[in-house]
Amino acid sequence: MTTKTKEEVEEIEEVEKAEEQPKKNNFWTKFIEDENIKIPATGDLVEGDVIGIDNNSVFIDLSPFGTGIIYGREFMNVRDVIKNLSIGDSIAAKIVEKENKDGYIELSLKEARQAFVWGEAEKVMKEKKVLELVIKEANKGGLLISWQGINGFLPASQLSTEHYPRVDEGDKNKILDELKKLVNAKVQVQIIGVEPKEGKLIFSEKNINQEEKDTIIDNYKVGDELEGEITGIVDFGIFAKIKGDIEGLIHISEISWSLVEDPRSLFKVGDKIKVKIIEIVGGKISLSIKALTKNPWEKSEKKYKKDDVVEGVVIKFNKYGALASIEEGISGLVHISEFENEEKLKGALQLGKSYKFKINVFEAKDQKMTLSLVK
Repeated sequence: MTTKTKEEVEEIEEVEKAEEQPKKNNFWTKFIEDENIKIPATGDLVEGDVIGIDNNSVFIDLSPFGTGIIYGREFMNVRDVIKNLSIGDSIAAKIVEKENKDGYIELSLKEARQAFVWGEAEKVMKEKKVLELVIKEANKGGLLISWQGINGFLPASQLSTEHYPRVDEGDKNKILDELKKLVNAKVQVQIIGVEPKEGKLIFSEKNINQEEKDTIIDNYKVGDELEGEITGIVDFGIFAKIKGDIEGLIHISEISWSLVEDPRSLFKVGDKIKVKIIEIVGGKISLSIKALTKNPWEKSEKKYKKDDVVEGVVIKFNKYGALASIEEGISGLVHISEFENEEKLKGALQLGKSYKFKINVFEAKDQKMTLSLVK
């Protein structure tokens, strides 16, 4: 057995140290030894400090993985951001190629920003944050809005009662005309849908400040009599705003005890009216104007009975026959069977003219009266 000299032992130790040094500093060896470190892949977001900027490239320190580069088309896409960068700034970018021909990790700042924005959108949606945004365009389905460079859509069905297009019979062209009036206006919305694959967001204006509105509505009760202001008129009724900017609907059947064919003939937007709350369901308030006046049928029992002959004015034709008004709020049906068919009915009766009728059925409690023409 050969005994090594002190000098030989020291030399061997130096060689072993030299062989171990690259192993200790080798990045991939570190990954093998540390299972918790994840090797970044194409599509991953990474973060590093800017270590160099020239006319067409930005270099980013991605130690221990290597050096990242933003150049070419990716550089041109974010020139507005790059011009504000300085050496030492920390930025996040997305890997588009793990190693190019020059050995750099190719990065995209634009894609990273988009990924960040989509992540922010998810967060904003979960937190139900209220955003104030400008309406860019309108189409027959709703409104187009942009947030953080992402296109978004606000469906007409998600508009607040204030902005909802109150158009009769769902005429799409009229709806579009109403929606166009909102272009360039600022609205408060919430994100209710995030669709990265489609590249769009879905917004809603309906539930903004709903908790606050619910609190206000809780202060009202059925039977309350209030002052309101008409905010919209459609074929089926009137929308009126009451205290607290709460809006309710007065259905056409709740406008008057008399027949109302067209609410626009009686009211206009901006009119101040007195209303009564007749129903509160699911945060929605139903109002009535006629409920503030006496029901004429309550006294009618003392005035009319079966077989009485009365005078009435023909006020409407329908599929069942003709409606004749005996007095304000009291009307009866002249059934089409009295005339065999519609042609003979309209030949015998004319709208707006007065005729004598015999009462065949009279049930004041159910507000029911049928008539036959006295010939």
